[in-house]
Amino acid sequence: MAALQQRWQQARRRRWWSTLLLALPLALGATAVALRLGGFDIATVVLLVALLAGVALATWRSRQLDRRWLVRQLDRHAPLQDSADLLFAPDDALNPLQHRQRAHVHATLQTQTPDLRTAWPRRALLAAWLGALVVIALALGWPRTSGGTARPSPVTAPLATSAQPPRLQSSRLAINAPAYTGQPARVQSTLDAKVAQGSALQWSLRFSAQPREAVLQFHDGRRVALRREGDSWTGTWTADRPALYRVVTMPALAAPRLYRLDVLPDQPPRVRVLAPDRTLVLGMPGQRQWALQFEATDDHGVAADAQLKITLAQGSGENITFREHTLTLAGSGTPTLRRFARTLDLAALGAEPGNDVIAQLQVRDNRVPTPQTAQSTSVILRLPSVEQVQGAELEGMVKKTLPAYFRSQRQIIIDAETLIKLRRQLPAEEFIKRADAIGVDQRILRLRYGQFLGEESEGGAKPPPTSDALPTSDTPTADAHDDTDAHAHAQAEKSDHAQAGHDGHDGHDHAGATPEAPPVFGSATDVLSEYGHTHDHAEAATLLDPQTRATLKAALDQMWSSEGELRQGRPEAALPYANKALAFIKQVQQAERIYLARVGPELPPIDESRRLSGDRTDLGSRTLPIAAVPAPEPAIVSAWQQLADPANTPDLDAIAQWLQRNDSRLPDPLSLAAAIEELRVAPDCGECRAVLRARLWRALSRPSPQVSRRTPPDRMGQAYLDALEATR
Repeated sequence: MAALQQRWQQARRRRWWSTLLLALPLALGATAVALRLGGFDIATVVLLVALLAGVALATWRSRQLDRRWLVRQLDRHAPLQDSADLLFAPDDALNPLQHRQRAHVHATLQTQTPDLRTAWPRRALLAAWLGALVVIALALGWPRTSGGTARPSPVTAPLATSAQPPRLQSSRLAINAPAYTGQPARVQSTLDAKVAQGSALQWSLRFSAQPREAVLQFHDGRRVALRREGDSWTGTWTADRPALYRVVTMPALAAPRLYRLDVLPDQPPRVRVLAPDRTLVLGMPGQRQWALQFEATDDHGVAADAQLKITLAQGSGENITFREHTLTLAGSGTPTLRRFARTLDLAALGAEPGNDVIAQLQVRDNRVPTPQTAQSTSVILRLPSVEQVQGAELEGMVKKTLPAYFRSQRQIIIDAETLIKLRRQLPAEEFIKRADAIGVDQRILRLRYGQFLGEESEGGAKPPPTSDALPTSDTPTADAHDDTDAHAHAQAEKSDHAQAGHDGHDGHDHAGATPEAPPVFGSATDVLSEYGHTHDHAEAATLLDPQTRATLKAALDQMWSSEGELRQGRPEAALPYANKALAFIKQVQQAERIYLARVGPELPPIDESRRLSGDRTDLGSRTLPIAAVPAPEPAIVSAWQQLADPANTPDLDAIAQWLQRNDSRLPDPLSLAAAIEELRVAPDCGECRAVLRARLWRALSRPSPQVSRRTPPDRMGQAYLDALEATR
């Protein structure tokens, strides 16, 4: 078997060399053509790629000579009797006859080992090499044209004028920003720059010794060829995205350096609504005009005109129709900050009561060729309908019996804090007046929350003035009671509640039932006092559970104290009670609630036979699926680990390719690209490795937050834990 294995390897080597010798002339011919058309660098790349492709092809063809091929070749020899496959069969799979046949094959191969090598393809090799020589001769010997458009090859180019390597003696960078930006053209001597997107850049470089060739090599592979004009080398490029570049000459510069170009993209305009000050505006009855004012800003300038889109929504329910109007507004101010104003004539637009008028401003900047646009938020003017106006008037008539709107407890706290800050700016009378107004809001809110506990609303119904008791300057009437008297009456009523309870007529003073004030026909308060009960017992209030009711009662007590301090002009003393009331209200809001389905559930019938059987068939899993976290690219993680060891060399090309694919999500891709280029130029630089490793760490995706490890106990805590262990 050793002899057979040797012949097998000889056949593989013959196939490998014959394939490589056929591919080598093709690689040399392609290299010669690339040298003539593209220069030495391109020819070197073509040669390396062609050689690698030839080696890969030869390896693939040699590996085709596998075991199956070997069996077919051996079966062609008659002494082996088509039994070569028995050589590679396992012993336990053969019968005695097959064992004897395999022994016969072994004995035959020891005496007659066939030559498995194929013959050399002489004709194909001769044709390939002759064709390659012809192509090489034509590529190198064909005469050049005299037009001077082709770049001289490195072989025929003149040598540098100085034996020393060239140095960058002076540099000049001219920057012409796009006309729409309004930036003037500027010239600078440094090659690092921040330019607007679309700027035209022109370099003018001078060297101490004239090189044969000079180009600008960018980090993403782009090249800008420099042309020689006298003693200067010039080149142009349009800045479309940020880039890193260096000046590459032949012969190479003595001290090459990496330069950075930051390209600032044009930002879209921004629009802000100045008037009205809110998105939804409730119109007044009979309103005929609506004033609008907008402000637009842009980094390079906003167009002088803008489009105001007006949408008129008419109808209600499902019968709503829309009509759109577009107006052109002229702006005022500087190009980067313009204001647009317009007063709409609602009658000219056809707006009627019950309609909505929606306005939105659309502006554009001066970007060329495609301007960027932006829209403001939509502002809505809601004109009240006739029914709403009548309802508002009716609400004023029955204000004493319908629920009143009230502020939230948080808003009362905010108003009190704002009033405290304005103490020094307000007169004493105005300060007390505002504090009393906040106290009134606190009282209304307390009464509304008190309805859930079955409390009586403070103050009884006030009878209208009669002819027997007309108001005079010395005799106050029932309508002349101010809010302070009502507050004192409420405090006295609450004291009666706490001491006497419900006695007789529930301990309340139902107005309209006294002989001094007979009931008035049609009065809502008198009807309720005579035939109904305007409150409920606290013990019979079944809306809340006992614990929640106790919490709400505590909140009402704090509101009572806050109201008393506010009515006396002491908002600082009222804040603690107001904050405690807010905390109790939050507890009530977070209490357990019971939700009832609108439609009765249709559940499947219960299979009684499966009870207590442990059968979990057809049961769905309640576990949530685990979302896979995208793992970082292994090549980048490996490169980051290799950078920690100076003995390892990371794959910088793989990092550069990964950077090109992920530059959009990185905050500063140019810094990472600069670190890659610095390490590429100086592979032995330890500081460059540390900088690249740090920037690569920032570029990697952050791991998902995990459960934090428990803080280790201190000496006293550890002694306590040890004592617990000893007591077990």
